[in-house]
This record gives sequence, structure tokens and C-alpha cells, in this order.
Amino acid sequence: MSRILVVNPNTTTSMTLTIAAAARLVAAGDTEIIPATSAMGPASIEGYYDEAFALPGLLAEIAAAERQGADAAVIACFDDTGLDAARAMAHIPVVGICEAALATAAMIAKRFTVVTTMERSRVPIEELAHRYGHAGKARIRAANIAVLALEDPNSGARDRLRNEIVRAIAEDSAEAIVLGCAGMADLAHTLSLEFGLPVIDGVGAAVKQAEALVALGLRTSKRGAYAPPVPKAYMGALSEFAPA
Repeated sequence: MSRILVVNPNTTTSMTLTIAAAARLVAAGDTEIIPATSAMGPASIEGYYDEAFALPGLLAEIAAAERQGADAAVIACFDDTGLDAARAMAHIPVVGICEAALATAAMIAKRFTVVTTMERSRVPIEELAHRYGHAGKARIRAANIAVLALEDPNSGARDRLRNEIVRAIAEDSAEAIVLGCAGMADLAHTLSLEFGLPVIDGVGAAVKQAEALVALGLRTSKRGAYAPPVPKAYMGALSEFAPA
């Protein structure tokens, strides 16, 4: 049995419910999904500024889950918010949904397009695609959708997402679509049927990769880049995050 934390780094609980449902949909029968919502930080993560202030709450949730026996953690934000910091802090595997989704897409398509929310999110995801070795395969598009609008059926957000997928197929020759926001996690199956091509949700992809790492008995390397943080004092509001 695996116990996998799936943490929403923003503070919107309703989005965590969507993410948790997507995770449970693909999880093995003996996998326990432990959903968590950050207790501090922004209501949504849209750009570098929000991302910076999401880190303390995210790291606190992962640290608490590891103490309570979680076998792996999934960071459910497509910016892979705090992924390197979390891997340095934790011994359990930590999987980011962007890295997982891009790796999954590359296994089933030569060309694929990530459709994300805001234009300000497009460049960070382009940088991640380059870092993860998919720059030649992945195109990144923004559908001009506010993250929280995905939860409002009257916002028109889902129509804008569909329109951008149409353009990706026509203009990018996309062979698969990657949904570039955890708040889109519940749409993958419906959109795949609608457009007749694979549509990949990063939450599901990350959960399956986390299960695989646990089954293989692998933990995060503590040599080199992900070595434990050096003990030192942290001042002010961040004093509780000082490495022991």
C-alpha cells in the first residue's frame, strides 16, 4: 500500500477537491491519496510573485506528511512550484505535475502542446520544458484564463480552453495536448474524447509516477544537489523553517 500526499500549493480548498478526485481516479486500489491545501499563501498561483509566497505553506505540508508516514508527494501546480526545495528537504520522492506530464506526453507523441491559463504562466512553463529536455517537442500556449475562473461554469474559461486546443491542433500539428494547470485536472477525459487525441492531466501522470517510485523502493538522493539543507538560523516570520 502506498500513501501519496497530493498537495495544492494555493489556498483554495475547492481546487484541492478537484485535484484529489483526479488523483483518486487513476490511483491503484491499494494507494491512499492524501489531499492537502496549503495553509498560507496566495489563493491561486499565477506568475513568479505568487509562486515565491506559496513556498512556505507548500513545504510545511510536505514536511508534515513525511513525518506522518507518507511514501511520496505530488506538487499539484503546473509551475512545479518549490519542487527542488521540496526534494532537498524531503527524503520521500516528490513529483511535480509539469515534469510528470511532459515525460508522459513524450512517450506517446512526437509533438505536443501545453495549454495553460495566463500569458504570464507561459514563459515559466517554456523554461521548464527546456529544463526537462522537451524544448524541441513541446509548444506552450496560454488561453487567457484566470485560474479560479476554471471553477466557474459561467466564466467562459472552458470554451477558451477548447478554442486554444483547436488552434494547437491546427497550427502546432499537436499530436497530444497537456493541460497546463492542476485546476483543469477533471477535464482530460472529456477533452480527449471530444478532440480524438490524448489529453494529459499532470495530476494523474504524477500520481502514477509517484506510485512507480514507491514500488521500486526509490527515495530522493541526498548527495549533491538534493543534499539536506545546512543547519542555520532563519529570522523573523521564517524562523520555523530553519533546517534542523
